[in-house]
Amino acid sequence: MFETLPLILILLISSVLGVALFRAFRLPAMLAYFLVGIALGPHTFGLLPDSDANREFAEFGIVFLMFSIGLEFSLSQLYAMRSKVLGLGGAQVVITLVVITFIAKLAGLDWSAAFVVGSALAMSSTAIVSKMLAERVDLNSRHGRLSIGVLLFQDIAVVPILVIIPALGITGANLMDVLGLAMLKAAAMLLFLFTLGKWLINPWFNLVASQRSRELFVMNVLMITLLLAFATKLAGLSYALGAFIAGMLISETRYRYQVESDISPFRDILLGLFFISMGMLLDYHQVLDYFPQVLMILVGFILFKAAVVALVVRLVKYETGVAIRTGVILAQAGEFSFVILALGLEQKIINGQALQVVLAAALLSMVIAPFMIQYNGRIARRMVSSYNRNSG
Repeated sequence: MFETLPLILILLISSVLGVALFRAFRLPAMLAYFLVGIALGPHTFGLLPDSDANREFAEFGIVFLMFSIGLEFSLSQLYAMRSKVLGLGGAQVVITLVVITFIAKLAGLDWSAAFVVGSALAMSSTAIVSKMLAERVDLNSRHGRLSIGVLLFQDIAVVPILVIIPALGITGANLMDVLGLAMLKAAAMLLFLFTLGKWLINPWFNLVASQRSRELFVMNVLMITLLLAFATKLAGLSYALGAFIAGMLISETRYRYQVESDISPFRDILLGLFFISMGMLLDYHQVLDYFPQVLMILVGFILFKAAVVALVVRLVKYETGVAIRTGVILAQAGEFSFVILALGLEQKIINGQALQVVLAAALLSMVIAPFMIQYNGRIARRMVSSYNRNSG
């Protein structure tokens, strides 16, 4: 206890100061957690040990991130935005994933590692984009609605990716058989939970809520989330998939908003630990050694992703200015990029130089993102002279 207390204090003081500083500059808090992880991790000052226990504890951050996404997931919202979500979002994810996977393969990675890289870089940051659009009162603009539609599909696309990556990590097995079995398990679990589970969840929550104990209510939410996460792990899938399903199940109850309010402090703290653990993985010595490659990937990735988004938006008959603004807004990596990279590392699919370079490029893209989003209109008007200030 007394040996670990100084470490906990260092971690808390660093996190509080880092988050306060980043908030003052209107930068995402997750970047402050990354910086704390890099500074205190084994590759810099070495104050935080890179142990299996720490990494496993940080996995709870992924669990509660996926739970929150599942809780906010709305089938009615998905149906209302189906053209933007399925059309634009589907095209963006598929094109970005396929092209980057092939480029990574040509760069010397095997197919499994290339798929992890492609999947990670296909994601954008829901936290950064939604926050910046809300601050700029742009959520209901055309480029704002298009951006949110694409982000919603990315959230959906994470679910099959979380099924596929553990299957890719199994050595010496027929890949198609393993993938088919993993998909079958996921489909069976979803079907079971959304028939029997949906029938049980409402009366159970009514019973717990009738006790009028907030402590019991929060423990019940934690129990269901971790129980389903453990069940999917036992089925050979991932913790995150079970947490997502738990969130979707609870979102169907009338206690959805209460759960979201009660669970947010746990989620934010555990997410902070997850991003600190990802920062600990970054070896700045290797990043400096391979900085030309990091810079090349960063610039190429941002330009390519912006171009893909702009192209698919243009193809559905929006004007060029709106397409460019949407592309600029979504041209970064996201929270799920690190979830995917962490899962790839856990399954021993990606590590070493490839992990360091992609991790650094993804992190730098998120540092740049707030500034790009802030000036997305100016960039569009500079590129398209006919696009006026009141467009979009």
